[in-house]
Amino acid sequence: MEMIEPQFHCTSPRLNTIPQNTTNNQPNFDIGRWHPQLKICLAYFLDIAQYTESVQALAAFINIRLPFQKDQNIAINSSAAHNVSLVPYIRRLVATGQDTQLVLHGFFGDNWIGGIGAIHELERRNYLFAAKSTTWIGVKQAYDILPNETVPFLSPLLNVTEREMQTAEDSWSEWIFMQDWMLGPRLENMTQIDETDKI
Repeated sequence: MEMIEPQFHCTSPRLNTIPQNTTNNQPNFDIGRWHPQLKICLAYFLDIAQYTESVQALAAFINIRLPFQKDQNIAINSSAAHNVSLVPYIRRLVATGQDTQLVLHGFFGDNWIGGIGAIHELERRNYLFAAKSTTWIGVKQAYDILPNETVPFLSPLLNVTEREMQTAEDSWSEWIFMQDWMLGPRLENMTQIDETDKI
């Protein structure tokens, strides 16, 4: 009997870099189409990028160890490689202002936009939110990888666009509503009151 895999679609945060299908005004992110692209980026990072001089030099500068420096088994054991997450590397590149297209291409390959583009966008937004939420030392602590991979410096977000700022602002407003429990029917009631006041 042939096994039929379910097709998952997740409700996604606002993303500018990934085309989305919209149903009932909710953006949907096709995990099934995205995940193979992520795996291509992961394979490139593990098999090629981490062994290049430029990636090793930048990783040393921003104080983050590459997978082969942490575990020699990753270089020879494909099952170990599946446990590697690209998120810490994306976060460190964002926080240190190194997340240029050239660097992202060097780390994650030709398919970086399709594979890690959405993660990169969300991590840029998270960095904005972290800066808005706490002090410099609080942000640094959030981006440190203990005990030895502390972030050596923090940089203002690189190459910010107006669209990116607007999307972040909208998402931040949604978070403020969440903090105030203005969700579901409460939020709908507030929206209706605001619209009535405008009439």
